[in-house]
Amino acid sequence: MHPIERLRYVARVSGVPQAMLVRETAGALASFSYEPHGLVTACRRMVSRHPASGPLLWLSSRVLSAGEPIEELYECMDALDDDTTAVELRHAIADGAVVAVLGWPDLVADALVRRGDVQPFVIDVLGEGSGLVQRLWNNDIDAVDVPVAGLGAAVAGVELLLLEAVAVGDTACLAVSGSRAAAAVARHLDIPVWVIGGVGRMLPGRLFDSLVARALPDDPWDRDEELVPLDLVTHIVGPEGPVPTAEALQSVDCPVAGELLRDVI
Repeated sequence: MHPIERLRYVARVSGVPQAMLVRETAGALASFSYEPHGLVTACRRMVSRHPASGPLLWLSSRVLSAGEPIEELYECMDALDDDTTAVELRHAIADGAVVAVLGWPDLVADALVRRGDVQPFVIDVLGEGSGLVQRLWNNDIDAVDVPVAGLGAAVAGVELLLLEAVAVGDTACLAVSGSRAAAAVARHLDIPVWVIGGVGRMLPGRLFDSLVARALPDDPWDRDEELVPLDLVTHIVGPEGPVPTAEALQSVDCPVAGELLRDVI
């Protein structure tokens, strides 16, 4: 596929796992690595088409800030391929734990599928939870399909709340709608709240703010994602496993590409 056509194709793709989206984007951007103006335009276009993707913004900012963009692309892909977040999460969940998740989170799903002793309460936000429940049933995991109306009761009945963030900033994270209410219930009851970050999802404040400005429409009830204050979160799970929130935020090292802070096309 011609690079321009591939870029247009990736720009149209939606509803795919974050890692797959970033890999497809990296393949498209590689063709622009020696054309600085074209690379800026391509990155801004991809960020505009997928405004709620932290890993895509992370990739674009790293590439645009690098002296050798093509080498940076390869380093980003290696980092994604070597991401052990799902593995660390799988090992960190206590044996026989009852956990709550919302929708169909990519990394959490990978961890749960390999933990047959954990009972997940899957809250069916955005109509995605039932699909995850079916996948878990197919793997002999005793998952419970919970309608959105049962969110509060479900969270109150678990030992751990797992929220997968599409991006994490310095004071909040962006996660699927319903996450804030779930986190508030959990903290009120002293239930631990783990936000699953993973490679590419931890962003510096300015980048995160630009993502939020693009991703969230004016009407909060029309949003697929919402902000969850990090003071409702006990741990952030990344390649090092669950880490206290304040400690995890100290490890953010993504550069800020000023080109991505402007209005996008």
